[in-house]
Amino acid sequence: MAYSKFRLAERERFCIGGPIGAIELIVDFPRNEPRGVALIGHSHPLLGGASEDKVTHTLATTLSERGYVALRPSFRGTGSTEGVHDKGYGECDDMLAVHDYASRRYRNLPISLAGFSFGAFVQSKVAKRLKEVGNAPKQMVLVSTALGNVRNVRFYDTESVQANSIIIHGTMDDRVPFQTVLNWAENQDLTVVAVPGAGHFFDGHLQLLRQAIESSV
Repeated sequence: MAYSKFRLAERERFCIGGPIGAIELIVDFPRNEPRGVALIGHSHPLLGGASEDKVTHTLATTLSERGYVALRPSFRGTGSTEGVHDKGYGECDDMLAVHDYASRRYRNLPISLAGFSFGAFVQSKVAKRLKEVGNAPKQMVLVSTALGNVRNVRFYDTESVQANSIIIHGTMDDRVPFQTVLNWAENQDLTVVAVPGAGHFFDGHLQLLRQAIESSV
């Protein structure tokens, strides 16, 4: 399919059908012929996370600038997406529906996964499901990955991920300690890109986050 046939604007917002109802998507397009598709998961919807939060927006715009068609679905109960929060399980099902949609619309383009915080946790489950059917993502870019006990309030059983995954984490993250992520990554021989001084939300460090993404994909 020619690029001009699916690129209608610099950005599109619309809904597709999901397992339990509508899934809202924001799609950012690269300026030139795309080299791939990136599906991006946002942070926890019950804690203010949304597809337009600053870190998810940075992921999407940076990846589109790097040549990817960047798709940002809103998780259940946010934006125009139907349903209620499902602790990552229904969100995984919805992301797989977005993957099916992207596979049909952007044929022959490899699909990568990216996620921020809760979205990174969801993407680890999506990648596992895709691998089980022989359709592993090309690459993964995970930022501030939700992992293990977070402030003794929530526990994330984040899956192991593929060897070429890029893990980006702030050294001053007060929600998921940097050492926790280092230990998780070390057990899988994964690369961790440290952003010195950055917290979970990269306040004052978004440009460093952008640079870390640019150097990774």
